[in-house]
Amino acid sequence: MKYINLEQVQQRMNTRLVINTAAKSVFLLATVFGLIVLAILIYRVAADGLSWINSGFLTGRLSTDPNKAGIMGAILGTVWLMLVVAPVTMLLGVGTAIYLEAYAKKGRLHSFLQTNISNLAGVPSIVFGILGLTVFVRLMDLGGVILAGGLTMSLLVLPIVVVASQEAIRAVPNHLSEASFGMGATKWQTIKNIILPAALPGILTGAILSLSRAIGETAPLIVIGIPALLIPFPGSLMDRFTVLPVQIYYWTIDSALVAEYANLAAATIVVLLLVLFLLNSAAIIIRNKFQRRY
Repeated sequence: MKYINLEQVQQRMNTRLVINTAAKSVFLLATVFGLIVLAILIYRVAADGLSWINSGFLTGRLSTDPNKAGIMGAILGTVWLMLVVAPVTMLLGVGTAIYLEAYAKKGRLHSFLQTNISNLAGVPSIVFGILGLTVFVRLMDLGGVILAGGLTMSLLVLPIVVVASQEAIRAVPNHLSEASFGMGATKWQTIKNIILPAALPGILTGAILSLSRAIGETAPLIVIGIPALLIPFPGSLMDRFTVLPVQIYYWTIDSALVAEYANLAAATIVVLLLVLFLLNSAAIIIRNKFQRRY
C-alpha cells in the first residue's frame, strides 16, 4: 500500500498558489499598462483635436489652409464605402458559412476551404490592397472609385464574417434543428426559421468586428490609389473618394511641414472614434435585442 506524503502535497499546493498569484499579478499589470497607454493616447488626441472640431470642420471641404479644412468629403466617402462593404460581406460571408456548415460534405475539399479561410484572416491588409489593385482597379478598369474600394475592403474582412458566422451556427443546439426536421421541415426551412435566428447575435458580432476593421483600415485604400486631395463630394459608387483613415494618414505626414495638420489629424481621429463607438453601440443593441437563450 502506497502512502501519501502530506508534506509533498502541501509543498506542491503552495507552489501552485505562488505561481497562480504571480500570474494574476502579471496579467493585472499588463491590463493596467494597456489601459494607461490607451488613456494617455486618448487624452493627447482629445487635447490636440477637440478645439478644432466645429460645424465648419465637420461640414467643410478639404483645403490647403488648415484653418478652413473640413472632413465632410471623408465622412461621406466612409459612409459610401460601408454601403458596399456591409451587404457584400454579409451576403457572401453568411452564405459561405451556411454552405460549409450545412451543405458541404466533410472531406478534403471542406478541410482545404476551411484552412484557407482561417489563414486569410491573418493575411496582412496590404496584400488585399495589391489584389484589389490588380483585379478591380486594373483588370476590371474601375479605377480608384468607391466600388473598387468597397470590394477590396470586403475581401479583407470577409474571412472574419465567415469564421464568426460558422462559430455562431455551430453554437445553435442540435435539438432545435432535429425538432424542426422531425416536424417535416426541409433543410432550408430549418436554416431560415431556426438556425439563422438563433445564430443571429453571433453573426452580428462578426459583422460588427468586420465593419469596424474596414472603417479603420488605410493600407489597402492607399495601394489602390485613394487620394486625399481637393475632390468633390462623392455621390455614387463610381465617384472618386477619400475616407477618414486616409485623411488622418496624409495629414499626419503633412504635419512635418505644417504643424496645424497634426491638430487636424487629431480632430479627425476623435470623429473616427465617435463613429466607431456609435456603430458598435448600435450593433450591440441590435444584437442584444435578438439574443435568445436556449
